[in-house]
Amino acid sequence: MLFNTLGYDIDTKNMNIRAANREEDNIIAKHFYHLWRDNDVPIESINSDWLEIVIKFIDRARQELAYKAFIAEIDGAIVGSVGCQIFDGLYPLALADSHRKYGYIWGVYVEPSYRRQGIAKKLTMQAIDRLKDLGCTRAILHASPSGKPLYSSLGFSESNEMRLDL
Repeated sequence: MLFNTLGYDIDTKNMNIRAANREEDNIIAKHFYHLWRDNDVPIESINSDWLEIVIKFIDRARQELAYKAFIAEIDGAIVGSVGCQIFDGLYPLALADSHRKYGYIWGVYVEPSYRRQGIAKKLTMQAIDRLKDLGCTRAILHASPSGKPLYSSLGFSESNEMRLDL
């Protein structure tokens, strides 16, 4: 038996990973908000209309980029989520899909009291399977410092992305 951070039993065999439905987009968006806050993004740095922005993004990604989200439930309660889609690109996508069709995983989130139980791993694996089904040649994501060990264990490698804060 596993225990969550509050000391309550977690019966992971009662965990269900399933596709999220449109009615759960608000939950996905709220998890994304909590992800920012967990990574020390100050509240004043988040637009006040963040919910509307995220919902519009999800709607567009669903229509144009094969977006799909998955949620983790334990005993009927949603405890985590992930979204994935075709990567929209940062520059013209002039290469053949057989060479470079990237998928993007974003918003991997698990409620704090359910972390370190393998839920984020199962959600991420579900997203990877979805991207494989779409014919993606690579899955990419941007990991938080706390998420890097998980993604490394799944075979993700650090990229050559370089940054310059302005």
